[in-house]
Amino acid sequence: MADRKLWNNVINKAQKYTVNDFNRDCPNDDACLESIKEQRFPGGVTHCVKCGVDRKHYRVTGRTAYACERCGNHIFPLAGTIFEKSTTSLYLWFYAIYLMSATKCGISAKQIQRETGVTYKTAWRMFKQIRTLMSEEISLEGSSGEVDETYAGGKRKGLRGRPAVGDLKKVPVVGIVERDTTERKGRVVARVTKDTKMETLQGMVREYVLPKSTVYTDEFLGYGNLGLVRDENHKDMGYRHRRINHSEGVYVASAFGESIHTNTIEGFWSLIKRGIGGTHHAVSAKYLQSYLDEYSFRYNRRDVPRPMFKQLLEQVSERAR
Repeated sequence: MADRKLWNNVINKAQKYTVNDFNRDCPNDDACLESIKEQRFPGGVTHCVKCGVDRKHYRVTGRTAYACERCGNHIFPLAGTIFEKSTTSLYLWFYAIYLMSATKCGISAKQIQRETGVTYKTAWRMFKQIRTLMSEEISLEGSSGEVDETYAGGKRKGLRGRPAVGDLKKVPVVGIVERDTTERKGRVVARVTKDTKMETLQGMVREYVLPKSTVYTDEFLGYGNLGLVRDENHKDMGYRHRRINHSEGVYVASAFGESIHTNTIEGFWSLIKRGIGGTHHAVSAKYLQSYLDEYSFRYNRRDVPRPMFKQLLEQVSERAR
């Protein structure tokens, strides 16, 4: 326990990145461009198509380009990135990324507009493009995980619980989270689904949970027969299914030498609902998955010892076409 607390303190210090740090690292457009160039072409060295070999490239004054030291052929660090062909200042793009990385509950496009002074149309485009950096496909590797479903959409007056079949105001979302281990904190996958039928839920588990893992769920009938799930080759996946009966007021139980609960994934749902309700107020079904990706991205990197701002900038280069 003491080692875990010490490691958490180390992570918290490593993730700290203030506005003063940002202004020091990214004071203007030139510094931001240099940052992107260093990520994509460290030291300014990259392959020159005219020379046919790796060459040092130097900044072209007045342009977002670098030229080969021998033949003058240009390279463009912003090509293929979310900044390509944008007329918005690169510094404002970086500042918007900083704002989105500096909060756990998210930030609205309207707030980006207020902070940067751009139009709402521009702020929404920046907001949408930055969120594409947070969309990723991951593989859960833990030996145990929790599965739960929730619903996004308008509230139904006087009603609680799962919506009735055909309730178009509610969008089903299924989440799977690994349990923490001594090596690292568990990661999460959250996906918008067409429904919460048994076939859909089993398909999610089959796709993201390793065979022979222990799967924890509540008593919802859609999770029935998880222990009998087979892969595409009809081979038994070997899941061990443990259920907690929320309808009887039980939220944590001990059996088989394990702690049976779904509190971890429910805590993640709480984080999302507080963020959407408090920051965005409402999210359309069309964009819901991108918001889930944003919250999952932050959650899955909560134990990475680097500032979230730096991690997002790394995604810019990794996603470059």
